[in-house]
Amino acid sequence: MSSQVSAAIRAAQSERKGALVGYLPVGFPDLDTSVEAAIAMAKNGVDVLEFGVPYSDPVMDGMVIQEATQHALQNGFKLRDLFEAVRRVREAVDTPVLVMTYFNPVMQYGVDRFAADLAAAGGAGLITPDITPEAADEWIAASKKHNLDRVFLAAPTSSDERLRMIAELGTGFVYTVSTMGITGERASLDAAARTLTERLRSAGTDLACVGIGISTAEHVAATLEYADGAIVGTVFVRALRDGGVAGLTAAVKALAAGTRG
Repeated sequence: MSSQVSAAIRAAQSERKGALVGYLPVGFPDLDTSVEAAIAMAKNGVDVLEFGVPYSDPVMDGMVIQEATQHALQNGFKLRDLFEAVRRVREAVDTPVLVMTYFNPVMQYGVDRFAADLAAAGGAGLITPDITPEAADEWIAASKKHNLDRVFLAAPTSSDERLRMIAELGTGFVYTVSTMGITGERASLDAAARTLTERLRSAGTDLACVGIGISTAEHVAATLEYADGAIVGTVFVRALRDGGVAGLTAAVKALAAGTRG
């Protein structure tokens, strides 16, 4: 299949050190602002957009993102808002839009129906933090049918067999997490992420993007020494919360500088 996401990462590598992947929750602080914010990210240095689906039990998110997604839910976010947001962003920019979601909302909506509606809106695929390749048969079939990327997560605790399966069945890139807990000392995180990226390459992974509490241009540049992309979430959500779209734009520009070295 052709992957918008892989193509965007390769384009970033040909022009700069690598890609910047940026996360925002859909519907925060409201639907219109989240669309405007995503478009601003795309226009100011983010190569791949990640729209997070607000969920009532966000076990893997830090406090800043949890509070933002709860705010969106309290404002009445519905899953149909996701497809509208993706469509509006894609009408404005060419930047691929991945959706990061726990799998329960996808199952409740209907896996094939979700894939069809995401593809129709112009979405690029799903990042599924709580589903592993061996448990993803229905999603793999639907994603192939609708030409969507399947981004799985790899962690230092993943076995070599699991990493090979992720390399074989995932598309777009592998979401590489250096710690499953709260981010700690930066140097040790970098070492863990670098080791995991090397293991993924040995397992056959083509593109690996790292998300580990990256919060400065220096972090981005250091990550791109060994990975294909740097994933940033909390910094951007906080910037939008505290400074609106203008504050977010400034944060994106600042971190995108790291993709240039």
